[in-house]
Amino acid sequence: MPELYTIPILSRPRRTWKQTAHALLSSAVYLFGCIMIHGPQLAILLPLRLVPFRRARKLYYEGARYTKGAFGALLVLMSQWFAPTILVLSFETEGQGKFTPEEIEGLVERNSDGRVIALNLPKKSVLIANHQVYADWWYAWTLTYFMGTYKDVYIVLKRSLKWVPILGWGMQFYNFIFLARSWASDRLQLSQGLSWLARRAEKEDWPFTFILYPEGTLVSKDTRPISKKYADKLGIPDMTNTLLPRSTGLHYSLRSLAPRIPSLELIDITMAYPGIPYLGYGQSYYTLRSIFCDRVPPPAVHMHIRKFNVRRDIPIGNVPVANPDVLPQGSSRVASVEVEIPPAEAEAFELWLRDLWREKDRLLNRFFETGYLSAAAESKSGPATVTVPVQLRHTYEILDAFCFFIPAIAGWASAKLRS
Repeated sequence: MPELYTIPILSRPRRTWKQTAHALLSSAVYLFGCIMIHGPQLAILLPLRLVPFRRARKLYYEGARYTKGAFGALLVLMSQWFAPTILVLSFETEGQGKFTPEEIEGLVERNSDGRVIALNLPKKSVLIANHQVYADWWYAWTLTYFMGTYKDVYIVLKRSLKWVPILGWGMQFYNFIFLARSWASDRLQLSQGLSWLARRAEKEDWPFTFILYPEGTLVSKDTRPISKKYADKLGIPDMTNTLLPRSTGLHYSLRSLAPRIPSLELIDITMAYPGIPYLGYGQSYYTLRSIFCDRVPPPAVHMHIRKFNVRRDIPIGNVPVANPDVLPQGSSRVASVEVEIPPAEAEAFELWLRDLWREKDRLLNRFFETGYLSAAAESKSGPATVTVPVQLRHTYEILDAFCFFIPAIAGWASAKLRS
């Protein structure tokens, strides 16, 4: 009998009683973790946010980072306990976005057992990837756990998610950016929000990872014709394994961040999942429910990684260095050069991004033929490929995932305020 992950979800055997019990347990653990994280947000962080003192505000931001890190650890723990998998990472070694031999040599940190526990990827970056399944964001956040930036992840979400009980409320404490899907209003909101986050990351010397999917949605039977129509409008060939990327949101994001984070890099990831056939749709094989409730995870999540210095390697246009002073959140003072992009600069960036996506298409063709995104990954040797088990580094981090250290942190914060 073929492995379940190679069979479309609708064609799989009926769920067994073991899968039903597993679904109940995994859902209960995840909901318990979310409640344990959101409880301190309401009980401790919300009052701190209302206190009009700088020290209280600083403690609020530190507490918000801790709860975001707890959620990141919870994602890793859920995979470890309920949907075991590994990340198969390969790194570009030639052409644009390549890693030098010296960089590759220092990429990986292992523990005494030889297990990968950290990846020395850029600490301030915009992370982009192709979008195949809704679990993409889960595994992208998992990657940031090993990068050490999982407490400082930012995502763009639909505004309708802002008030979803527990999850939506909690995400507001994470300073995620909620957009209305109307570019006329969203472009200023996006530029303004990212500018503020970038200034704070630089001022506090915190990591920063902004995750964005330029395709905007999953590859599916509904979105495939839309991509084809867009390609026909531009008079260019459509992609085969991905959708044509939309450049505007990413371009505005990079132009807002680059002046405020001089060291900003772009991490480009091509993601692939075993079991999905050529021209198949990922969501027919992997959903969050099938992965975590039915316990049919991908045996591996393949990621081919490139990196670019934003100001040096990417044609984002002529963006001056911004005033480093921190603006209050919600300030409307955003440089016009970030909001209005000259047509020639917009076209240059669109062509650059489209070429990057064409390369992703070629890599995915290779994956369908060989099961690997690069020759290094296929040979399973050399420093340009590495396998990372999705597991917490230390057992005590299980307590972190459920915010069990909050009482100690609350005591520390109280002492700080009193002093």
